[in-house]
Amino acid sequence: MQNDKSKFKIGFGVVAAAVIVVVAWIVLVRPFRDGPALEEFAQCLRERGVTMYGADWCPHCQDQKAMFGSAFARVPYVECPDEPKLCQSKGIQSYPTWILSDPPATTLSVEARQGGRKLEGVQKVETLARESGCTFPAGTTEK
Repeated sequence: MQNDKSKFKIGFGVVAAAVIVVVAWIVLVRPFRDGPALEEFAQCLRERGVTMYGADWCPHCQDQKAMFGSAFARVPYVECPDEPKLCQSKGIQSYPTWILSDPPATTLSVEARQGGRKLEGVQKVETLARESGCTFPAGTTEK
């Protein structure tokens, strides 16, 4: 009988801790990630011709999309299982893959203007900012 009560207390403690973590994430992190700065960053990626290629079933793609929160709706995205010929023509071999197109010459340095570059795997927002030339405000939290 005592053993059942201990298991219940442990289970309750785990559930309570999980609830605290979720609430803390919603209150502390999400406002930064779903805010106007991230919307502007996603729009800049669109304007610079940066596209993510992935698949809905891919857990890494889900992680990448989650980094953008609701702003991901602005990011150009190709669902490769729905567009296999396009993804094959782009040489997509793993998900997610980001392809950076050739931006206008006046936008970036010569080193940064290497069109069609690929970034494979989950990318940090900082990496996407650096590689695309888009700015992302300092102090903004990313996962």
